[in-house]
Amino acid sequence: MKKTTIGGQALIEGIMMRGPSKIGIAVRKPNKEIILKVDPIDLPSKKIKFLQLPFIRGVVALGEALLIGISALMYSASFWEEDGKENTDGKINTLEAVGLIATSFALAILVFMLIPNFITSFFQNYINSPLLLNIVEGIFRISFFLLYVVYVSKLEDIKRVFEYHGAEHKSIHCYENGEELTVENIKKYPIMHKRCGTSFLFMVMIVSIVVLSFFGWPSLIMRILSRIIALPIVAGISYEINKIMGRYDNSICNTLSYPGLLIQKYATVREPDDEQIEVAIKALESVLPGEGEKDNW
Repeated sequence: MKKTTIGGQALIEGIMMRGPSKIGIAVRKPNKEIILKVDPIDLPSKKIKFLQLPFIRGVVALGEALLIGISALMYSASFWEEDGKENTDGKINTLEAVGLIATSFALAILVFMLIPNFITSFFQNYINSPLLLNIVEGIFRISFFLLYVVYVSKLEDIKRVFEYHGAEHKSIHCYENGEELTVENIKKYPIMHKRCGTSFLFMVMIVSIVVLSFFGWPSLIMRILSRIIALPIVAGISYEINKIMGRYDNSICNTLSYPGLLIQKYATVREPDDEQIEVAIKALESVLPGEGEKDNW
């Protein structure tokens, strides 16, 4: 079975796919028409070899994925206004996208880094081991993450997005198995995928426990600083582990990927309908490798 580097993201009534040289966004408009937007990939990671080095590439990939993902999400949202009127230009406000990324980072650091650390500080009078304190903090961090994804999965508007998430995964499975991209072929494949971003985020939670343990348990201010400083390290290591897990189908890699697949199954991915699969096909076909291009994982 082929393993591709092509990956995507579910949007509001749409899907974004990123191929070796193009980014394709397919959105089903309120009038049921599928609109397709395809742009060449023009990112620093494609031009600067230093940014392609192991561990460094993970941090860069995360930043680029956030920028591309939020821009694509805003583009898809531009066709769906609250009053039901369609915005036909679909323009993206770059400053707003950057603002959303900054806000997302700040909230992620607060909820998944600082609050768990603050709660764990109440246990330091009872636990003398810095390692155990970091493990307790990690348990709180993972618990917050799981509660967050389960809560979000219950929201009605998000359920539609998660169905498109399933269409994205199924279509990539179909492509990797060498079958023609048709609705009937795609429907038979699973909704979970080892290389999903959900699995990457869960791996970040696990790796953070190990990395932060090396910082010990200093004062509160130093703990906050160490967790912010450690973010690029954690992201870089998690990215490399995810690449290995996605490349091999042995017992170790399958065991490591299992928790992420469970989170997908019960929270972040749902079965799509035929119309959602049609959108996935449009997006995926638009970024397939052309003459002389490779998309091997």
